[in-house]
Amino acid sequence: MNKQTIITALLVLILPLSPWRGVRSEAAGQTQTKTATIIGYSPALKDGTVAESTVDNVRIANDTVKDGRFSLTVPVEGLTKSDLFLEGEGCPNHLMTIWLKPGIDVKLTGTDCLFPLWKVDSPLPEQQTLSRITEYGRDTLAEMLRLGLANAPWEEEKAVYMKYLKQTMDILPSLPVDAASLDELEGVAMMARNYQKDFPYMEQLKELEASTAARAPKGFEEQLALIHTQVYPPHILQVGEEAIDAELTDMQGQKHHLAEMFGQPGRYVLLDFWSLGCYPCRISEPEMRWVYEQSQGKLEIIGINQDKLSAWQEDDFSKSIAWKNWNDGKMGKADVENHYCDMKAIPYYVLISPDKHILWKGAGYGAGWFLGMAEAISGPKQDNTANLQLAVRSIGIKPDATTITFRYYGQEGYWFRIVKDSYLEANGKKYKVTAADGITLDTEIYPKEKATTATEGIIGKLFFTDFTLTFEPFDTMPATFDFKEGDGEGAFVIRNITIGK
Repeated sequence: MNKQTIITALLVLILPLSPWRGVRSEAAGQTQTKTATIIGYSPALKDGTVAESTVDNVRIANDTVKDGRFSLTVPVEGLTKSDLFLEGEGCPNHLMTIWLKPGIDVKLTGTDCLFPLWKVDSPLPEQQTLSRITEYGRDTLAEMLRLGLANAPWEEEKAVYMKYLKQTMDILPSLPVDAASLDELEGVAMMARNYQKDFPYMEQLKELEASTAARAPKGFEEQLALIHTQVYPPHILQVGEEAIDAELTDMQGQKHHLAEMFGQPGRYVLLDFWSLGCYPCRISEPEMRWVYEQSQGKLEIIGINQDKLSAWQEDDFSKSIAWKNWNDGKMGKADVENHYCDMKAIPYYVLISPDKHILWKGAGYGAGWFLGMAEAISGPKQDNTANLQLAVRSIGIKPDATTITFRYYGQEGYWFRIVKDSYLEANGKKYKVTAADGITLDTEIYPKEKATTATEGIIGKLFFTDFTLTFEPFDTMPATFDFKEGDGEGAFVIRNITIGK
């Protein structure tokens, strides 16, 4: 059992007020000459606090607070949704939407560091729409920001966030249908898609979506269609189902199909839904690259980028990617994501077998995942997707015992433990562990063998431990069996282990 989370599922949810750190900087060769200005002031802001404005997940302007003030000049061509973020002592890890047009000044003022609650002075009706929504749910939003600053558990913050979404839906019918109100409705709809059956206000959302579409002016058809897709999502492919095709574009503008990569004998395909502004997407890349280079054709990776085409094509990080690097052209809002991803979160991974069936889906990144995935692909046939860091390397079958050699990958300084109640399950029976070689059962084990030759980043801090467990012999030889590290919560499980290649 892994007793510590190496890297929690760091999700960049596509929702209003969500953290979006690590966005790429302003695109090289930026040619826009029209601008708008965001000016902010609060006596509570500490000198050195960084103010950033992003458009389409691209950091487009930044300034450093001095004497409580900052000023951002943002290139814009027309009505533009920008996101403001303040990084400094006392500032919440949230975004604030600011609507802009060429030539306008937007002034923000507050007395504290809770900038999403500040007064916004803007001539734009879209910003006034958003201010009415914020004011209606002000107390709830304030509570949510404070919970975030206190690092409260997500379940506690989630309950407050759901309340805020409910308040947003309550006020939307009284507001004009414009870019701002539709953006807020889209955020609610995406949250509903993420939680699906657990979203408590689904019927209200369906009624609101229909009434909004009925009174919307012309020009919003595409966004209304997207919202409808979130409220009534298409079938989302699950583990065991056959993968489907999608058309994507490479960095040179050439069209490709996912089906080109499927169905090759002995070759697995990993779909990697990612964005330039996603920190865990970036830190996972070195481990993925190592595995990709070592797999010798056993694993194909297809990166499916979620950014604006121009930003993705111009970025140096994107240009350095070694595997298939494609884009859906819809900033993550196309059918490929709707069919493959259970939630609007990145990084999101889908592993597909040589016979074109989905083996595993997961959001976030944990150090050692891809090394463990590659180990399982190269070793005896097995399903280690419940805990990718642990894989079976070899199996020995004898009349008096069954022996299995495992490898566990983990980050330096983190431990794992295999309990003495571990067993194999087959033939409707449990076969208990009787001995361990290389580890001591029920003891914290720190991996000591370096996993790669890398020295930088997380990939340079990955280690492994090999160990062998001996189990009671099978009374009848099974076609497949499962390894279970006891029956406790979070126990390691490897399913459908096949004897022989």
